[in-house]
Amino acid sequence: MDRGQPNIVIMVSDDTGWNDVGYHGSEIKTPTLDRLAREGIELDRFYVCPTCSPTRASLLMGRPPSRFNILGPIGGRSRLALPEGTVTLPELLRRKGYQTAITGKWHLGLRPEVGPRKYGFDYTYGYFHGQIDQYTHMYKNGERTWHRNDEFVDEEGHATDLIVGEAIRFIKEQRNDSKPFFLYVPFSVPHYPLQEEEKWVNMYKDTIDNDSRRIFAASMTHMDDGIGRILTTLEEEKLAENTLIIFASDNGGQKQWTPTTEYGGKFKPNDRLGDNRPLRGWKGELYEGGIRVPAVMYWPGRLKSHKDTHVLGVQDIYPTLAHLIGASIPSDMNVEGINVWPTLSKGAQTGERILYWRTHSAQAVRREDWKLIHHGRLLTEGQYELFNMAEDPLEKRDLMKENPGIFSNLKGELMKQLARDPV
Repeated sequence: MDRGQPNIVIMVSDDTGWNDVGYHGSEIKTPTLDRLAREGIELDRFYVCPTCSPTRASLLMGRPPSRFNILGPIGGRSRLALPEGTVTLPELLRRKGYQTAITGKWHLGLRPEVGPRKYGFDYTYGYFHGQIDQYTHMYKNGERTWHRNDEFVDEEGHATDLIVGEAIRFIKEQRNDSKPFFLYVPFSVPHYPLQEEEKWVNMYKDTIDNDSRRIFAASMTHMDDGIGRILTTLEEEKLAENTLIIFASDNGGQKQWTPTTEYGGKFKPNDRLGDNRPLRGWKGELYEGGIRVPAVMYWPGRLKSHKDTHVLGVQDIYPTLAHLIGASIPSDMNVEGINVWPTLSKGAQTGERILYWRTHSAQAVRREDWKLIHHGRLLTEGQYELFNMAEDPLEKRDLMKENPGIFSNLKGELMKQLARDPV
């Protein structure tokens, strides 16, 4: 296989907070992720969206998800999906000779008609919705969602084990060894509802008193173990040296969960889930705790170990991988991320960065060290906050009054970004 055509494995956890990985000082054991951060590139300022569907859309499309009217999780019986016929990241890779597969959470279309096979994946396995019972694999309202090749199937076992097992099976048995492959592994954890075997929970019986936090930690360690099994498989198949590994959380940690009638009322409330300390805020918010997440990139022999402190975004993955494999992105994709390979491989500066976020009830823009958050559905209502992220990364001091010129410029940029979204 040509060294210019590496295998690519992207793994995404669901609701992992900043302080939920061992290498950030967490009480949670994540030895595999710690190793990847130590031996690869720890992405210290990696930004995603504050909820799951938007981050996944941005990853596969290279643009802010609001460009496709995806402002939050796609749920219920929504018919929202990615635009059909578009050249997603897996489709771009497939056009360059890659075999493409997903094992895990899709959440960009809740029906088989808008499943992953419609968007560039040769092989699909996992679930369409955003959350599931880890053992029955049913959506919260009782709908079936587990599938293989976009057709519903019934399986037995914990979702983490099934997702990992299928990823390993793809690497060992199903891939075409004459082609490079792209494997996307989006996990179901540590998103609620959390169910874990005693062997994972008991690891924390003497170190974590809170029951909810204990099972959250167990789900993280279970996932980390699965990631380790995937890495071991790559090594056993003699693929590790030509495989680029990317890991990130889809958003920051969620504080707690109070179920109502979901899952037939079988789950108890979780009063303590993720931990984003020392960052401010939670999943769903545009403070750093909601959008700055643990992330690493690992390619033994090709990427030198270091901590990268440049501002990077999930939308940068698409153009970066396109550059890496020599693929031309169609102009009508209007990709807004940038190729950060020179930054990651040689330490080159990224130039001026403008990042933009939009939810159903807030918007934010970051230009260089300044970040403006607007709370409110429309710019004509609500309130603003202005932070200098270099001097105040924990967002403790609103600098609106002291910097009217910067506020005005960033508000103008925010208006310009909003104008590019569909009405």
